[in-house]
Amino acid sequence: MTAEDPRAARTRERLRQALLAECAEHPLEEVGVATLVRRAGVGRATFYVHYADLEALAVDACADVVREAVDALHAWRGRPDPVSAPPALQAFFTGLAPHAGLYRALLSPGGGGPLGHVLHRDLRARSLTERTLAGAPDAALVASAVAATFAGVLADWLHGLLEGTPEEVAHQVWQLLVTLHMSR
Repeated sequence: MTAEDPRAARTRERLRQALLAECAEHPLEEVGVATLVRRAGVGRATFYVHYADLEALAVDACADVVREAVDALHAWRGRPDPVSAPPALQAFFTGLAPHAGLYRALLSPGGGGPLGHVLHRDLRARSLTERTLAGAPDAALVASAVAATFAGVLADWLHGLLEGTPEEVAHQVWQLLVTLHMSR
């Protein structure tokens, strides 16, 4: 693996931050490349060197939320409490509010959409690795079910199809996931 060019990394970070700032003021569908590159202080051609389109940038800008979700679901050791979600999972749900509109634009109900695909892929891979290392039966099946359940519940909650405070939803999805893990 080669080291990333620091200039390219800085440019992508400026574009990500500009997008997050724009999306705090306007829905993603109202954000244009021209406005975004002005805000980031880069040229339009530079934008296209790094990203195919705004959706690709948006998914990249939201990649941290995927990592946070995966880490929050695995932020426990020993026997999991079957009722209470780990504090990291509760904090994850609570921390979604500032960019909830952007997440909704990239995560369709049921857990699909470009961000949903990334979330499902990364969560399934982490769950599969941990279940395989633990010697758990049906590792692939349970890893897929865990990823689909979490992505679906998260998306449906963000879209208002499920009611509850961030803490309530964290506990509810946690209980579902613990049940899935114990079922096989």
